[in-house]
Amino acid sequence: MWTRTPVGRSAACAAMGFSSGLPLYVLIQMLPAWMRDQGVDLASVGLLSALSFPYTWKFLWAPLLDRGAPPGLGGLGRRRGWALLSQIALACGIAGFAGLDPAAGIGPIAALGATVALASATQDIALDAWRRELLPDAELGWGNSLFVNVYRLSSLVPGSLALVLADHLPWSTVHLVVAAFQLPWIAVTLSLPEPAGGALRGGLQESVVAPFRQFFQSRGTRKAALLLAFMLLYKLGDSMATALSTAFYLDLGFTKTVIGTTAKAAALWSSVAGGLVGGLIMLKIGIHRALWAFGAVQLVSILGFAALAVWGPDPTALFAVVSFEYLGVGLGTSAFVAFIARCTDPRYTATQLALLTSLTGVPRTLAGAATGYMVEAMGYPVFFVVCFCVAVPGLLILPWVAPWGDDPPQPGGP
Repeated sequence: MWTRTPVGRSAACAAMGFSSGLPLYVLIQMLPAWMRDQGVDLASVGLLSALSFPYTWKFLWAPLLDRGAPPGLGGLGRRRGWALLSQIALACGIAGFAGLDPAAGIGPIAALGATVALASATQDIALDAWRRELLPDAELGWGNSLFVNVYRLSSLVPGSLALVLADHLPWSTVHLVVAAFQLPWIAVTLSLPEPAGGALRGGLQESVVAPFRQFFQSRGTRKAALLLAFMLLYKLGDSMATALSTAFYLDLGFTKTVIGTTAKAAALWSSVAGGLVGGLIMLKIGIHRALWAFGAVQLVSILGFAALAVWGPDPTALFAVVSFEYLGVGLGTSAFVAFIARCTDPRYTATQLALLTSLTGVPRTLAGAATGYMVEAMGYPVFFVVCFCVAVPGLLILPWVAPWGDDPPQPGGP
């Protein structure tokens, strides 16, 4: 059984990252490009952003995945069963776009897109829980950093390869090629072991109420509230700083070519490198110390944007600033994701992880809604200083939720 070794478990985390990331980038990168290329107006393309709602509300049906396997797949277990069902639905759904024509109306595309998003969010619930149950506490940092970075790398298929292919092949063929990239993970799912621990028994109380009650009772109301506040605030500053990054580069005077090459290349390599380096460092210093150290890098890196706003459109400065910012993003995310995973109780992994990861998505939504108004009111240099200040409270909560020192040995709580 290949997951009996750290290398095998790392490979499993990487496979899960690609399978989880691909459908999201199909929805947010490939579908808008396809529709716009086929002459659909920008207003209609913009409506596709509503397809992301299942990712925000996935905690609503997560208890179902803790209760047991889907009907007819009981022999696979609850994690493998739901993952397999989701992956089959995703492969079929992505391939289904090949039979649709944007010129005939966006209704069928939106409906299929919503189905893909629902299957993708369900797969995320199953794989997040499976990964938490697969990894020993000592490997949470490295395993989750691998997952996050391969998740990002999966964007190269729908976001880059698909666009290149579309210059030479019909879009119907491109959809089938991208769908084929979802197939190998079905084989991986069938080859992985089902984690120990059976389905929950009991009624609504055990499935829905118990996971939330356990989260608060095991820590006390005050510490649980601090923990939730930390999860809301830790990434808020850098989420705000990067929410309008492309618009910022354009307003500063950079050409689209420079942005598409220099800025995007800098963001990709540095966030991936930050995540991988962060995972290795966490193996040595633990998750708590990493939250402090990486949070400090994440905080200081925001000021690079303020400096760039004053410096002006210098491509070398752009590469340096974006590299430093996304290095901080990669480091901070690797520690943050590992910390969230360890905050769950093994009995309710899917439900609690779905709730906590949904909660951490709230700052991104708030950042996207408010930052434009803030920039118009105060200008970019002051805005980035404000982002720096907004990032501070998340670090100030660390002494209560992740004290500096050795990580606690007990699973399921910080």
